[in-house]
Amino acid sequence: MTITGIGETVLDLIFQNMQPQAAVPGGSTFNAMISLGRTAGRDWPGIGLKMVTQIGDDPVGDIVIAFMKENGVSTDAVVRSKGQSTVSMAMLDEHRNATYEFFRDLNLPDFEEPELEFVPGDIVLFGSFFAINPETRNQTRAIVSKAKAAGATVYYDINFRKGHDLNMALPEIEKNIAMSDIVRGSSEDIAALYGSDDAAKVYAQHIAPLCKNFICTKGARETEVFSPGFNASYPVPQETPVVSTIGAGDNFNAGTVYALTKFKKLDWDKIVPIAHAFSANVVASLFNYVDNDFSIS
Repeated sequence: MTITGIGETVLDLIFQNMQPQAAVPGGSTFNAMISLGRTAGRDWPGIGLKMVTQIGDDPVGDIVIAFMKENGVSTDAVVRSKGQSTVSMAMLDEHRNATYEFFRDLNLPDFEEPELEFVPGDIVLFGSFFAINPETRNQTRAIVSKAKAAGATVYYDINFRKGHDLNMALPEIEKNIAMSDIVRGSSEDIAALYGSDDAAKVYAQHIAPLCKNFICTKGARETEVFSPGFNASYPVPQETPVVSTIGAGDNFNAGTVYALTKFKKLDWDKIVPIAHAFSANVVASLFNYVDNDFSIS
């Protein structure tokens, strides 16, 4: 079995009170894959973990490659291009929520998807801007289509930011939803896309016609899950002190994928608590992924 992540990789420079706090490799799917390397890769040594991404041939790219290898994620599907890797500045506010500014090399060569093979039981995780960016969305969908045809489970994280053009983004996001077996969106995502954070309404009107399984996370509030004939709300544990919310949603994704790997079926009563546990571990630190010794009992 192989878990494949597709998405952008960056170096996150984290600031609080105008002062630098940490510099860590990041990116939405990347964060999830590192956490899976530290958990699934440890708990099931035979599992394959691959990250499909594009980085530069610069020192930042070297940092990313070394970090992936250190955490058990294969670099075989990483496309290294002549140029500079992306750097982001993550500014934490008083509530430990982050706003981002990205610095990208606009002269990087076009992204060319690597050749990958899939088998039934594999899982593919993709999402965020990489999945709707005109420069990378077609290549991403080519990989996802191949995985879907081979019988892999496809998990899509909407992760839409208000700064993007809604008229461009919404049709592309809905194409991705239609390709997926499971979709996760935050209440902020669906409000930005559909003008409502009523998860039940958005699921019925917009998601269900395209994808039957929908997870709506609401920060520190509850998580709602919708499947055919099923709807449940799960409270988020509140005992963890919040240091940074960077990576909380990414690691909810990692926890969901971990649970899918463990249980081999959509048992939401087992899956969601594990996803919450991954998120809770991450928000207690400045890092984008679970601790090395994090485990699910």
